[in-house]
Amino acid sequence: MKTEPAVLTQTRRVRLVRSDAVQRLLAFGALILIIVVFSLASPNFLQFDNVVGILLATTVTGVLALGVTFVIITGGIDLSIGTVMTLSAVMTAIFLTEWHLPIPLGIVAGLATGALAGLVNGVFIAKLKIPSFIATLGMLNVAKGLALVISGLKPIYFNDTPAFNQAAMGSVVSAVVPGLDVPNIVLVFFGAAILASLVLSKTILGRYTFALGSNEEAARLSGVSVDGWKMAVYTLAGLFSGLAGVLIGARLNSAQPSLGQGYELDAIAAAVIGGTSLSGGEGTILGTVIGAFIISTLTNGLRIMSVPQEWQTVVTGGIVIIAVYLDIVRRRRQA
Repeated sequence: MKTEPAVLTQTRRVRLVRSDAVQRLLAFGALILIIVVFSLASPNFLQFDNVVGILLATTVTGVLALGVTFVIITGGIDLSIGTVMTLSAVMTAIFLTEWHLPIPLGIVAGLATGALAGLVNGVFIAKLKIPSFIATLGMLNVAKGLALVISGLKPIYFNDTPAFNQAAMGSVVSAVVPGLDVPNIVLVFFGAAILASLVLSKTILGRYTFALGSNEEAARLSGVSVDGWKMAVYTLAGLFSGLAGVLIGARLNSAQPSLGQGYELDAIAAAVIGGTSLSGGEGTILGTVIGAFIISTLTNGLRIMSVPQEWQTVVTGGIVIIAVYLDIVRRRRQA
C-alpha cells in the first residue's frame, strides 16, 4: 500500500470526497428548507433588514467556526475560542482607547492576542500531552479572567475612535449598488472563509491537518512533525478567534469583558452540522459556513415567531445531536 502524507488510500480518499459532497448537499438542503418554512410562517422573515441581521449574526460565530474546523479535523477540540475572542476584543480596545494607537495596530494586537492563546493551547496539547478538552477548558477560564482584569470589570467603548465602528458597519457594497447596505464585516467573514478554504485544501498545513485526524501515529511514522503541525493548527484557530474579537468589538463599538462564553458551542455546532466529524479526518470550510448559516437562520426565525430563548437553545442542541448521530451512521457505512 502506498503511504502518502494524508495517510489515506486512493479508494478511501474518493469515498471521503463523495461523503463530504453528500453531507454538504444535505446541509444546504436543510438551510433552504429552514428558509422556506420561516418565509411561509412570517412575511417579515425575508425582508432586507432581517436578512442583513442574519448575515451579521452569522459573522462572528462563523469566523470562530472556521478556526475550530481545523482543530476538529485533527481530532481535537477547542473550548476556549469564545473567551479568547473576548480577550482579543479587550486588547484591541486597550491599544485604541487607552494607548491611542492607530487602528491597524489595534487590529494587529487583537489578532496577535488570539494567535498567542492558540499557540499556548498547542504547546500544552502537543508538547505537554494534555488532552485538548482539558487544555482548552483551562484556557477558557484564563482568557475570561484576563479579559475581566485588563478591562477593570467594565466595558471599554470605542467612542474616541468612531472610524473603527464605521469601517466595520459601513458598506462598500452600497457604494457600488445603491441601497444594498451590506456591512463590511460580512465581507470580511466571506473573505476569511475563502482564505480558510484555500489553506485547508491547497496548502501543506491543510494536508497535514487531515493527516493528523485520519491517523496521527501513521503520520508520525511517515515523518510528519506531528507536534509542530498540531501547534500550527491551534495557533490558526486562535488567529481566527482574534479576528472574531476584532469584529465583535467593531460591531458593538465596545469590548464587553463578560461576553464570549457560549460562542464556542455555537461555533462547534456549526462545524459539526456542516459535516466536520468529531472523530477527526473529515470536514470542509463550505460545510462549516452552511452550518453557521443554519444556526443563525434558525435562531432568527424562532425569534421572529416569538419562541422563547430557552426553547431556541433546546432546538439548537437537538440539531447538533442529530448531526453527530448522522455522522456516526455515515462513518459506520464507510467502514
